[in-house]
Amino acid sequence: MTERARQRGPLWPLYERLAMLVGLGSLALLCLTWLPFAAVLHPLLPRRAGQWLGRRVIACAFRFYLGLLSLLCACRFELDALDRLRDEKSLIIVANHPSLLDAVLLASRLPNAVCVMKASLLDNLLFGAAARLARYVGNGSAHHIVKRSCRSLAEGAQLVLFPESSRTKHFPLDPLDPTAALIARRSGVPLQTVLLEFSTPYLGKDWPLWRPPVLPLRCTARLGQRFQVTTEHHAFTAGLEQYFRAELATPRHD
Repeated sequence: MTERARQRGPLWPLYERLAMLVGLGSLALLCLTWLPFAAVLHPLLPRRAGQWLGRRVIACAFRFYLGLLSLLCACRFELDALDRLRDEKSLIIVANHPSLLDAVLLASRLPNAVCVMKASLLDNLLFGAAARLARYVGNGSAHHIVKRSCRSLAEGAQLVLFPESSRTKHFPLDPLDPTAALIARRSGVPLQTVLLEFSTPYLGKDWPLWRPPVLPLRCTARLGQRFQVTTEHHAFTAGLEQYFRAELATPRHD
């Protein structure tokens, strides 16, 4: 038992385990509830109608889920900054990737978000049907990602991606992939940075799914600088990585 747990009493570790079960179980239940509807609606609805509905259901479900975690699991989510992006069209949103919760945090406040995700998740039992209905983009070949992403941006969507390509292993940031900059340059759409900060690296790369969180858990999203990519995408990515490292080296909680 940690010193922090001792200070909170002998039952606190048990509460953290229960909170973990509530968190994982409620997310699975939400996904399973929407799964049959998403699977049936995907081939029936026109593309535009299906993706509009799919993205908004995901946003509402994730917002409800985070509210449940706040109410029952001693979690605090400071995400109001993301509301400033809610009604903007054709925007690329790039964020660091410390946790499995990152896409949930962003999509919960962005009802027209298109997430770039692992291609295998499009066939996942829990997430696949919902992701296909919302027309999320699988991270297959670079050509596929760029083509699908540019199409979504041309339709006014907000593209959400994590340029580290996977959850952060070497904090504060792993090397960035140039795909985001390539999409921004090809589409002519600005790139908005978002800085995600967690009180502990819960569900990070080295945090097993069944390891309880350290509660209370605090998650913060703050808006960073917005860029218009006009230079070569590899050169821009190097500068973007420096920017993220500098921002994450001095976390702010205002």
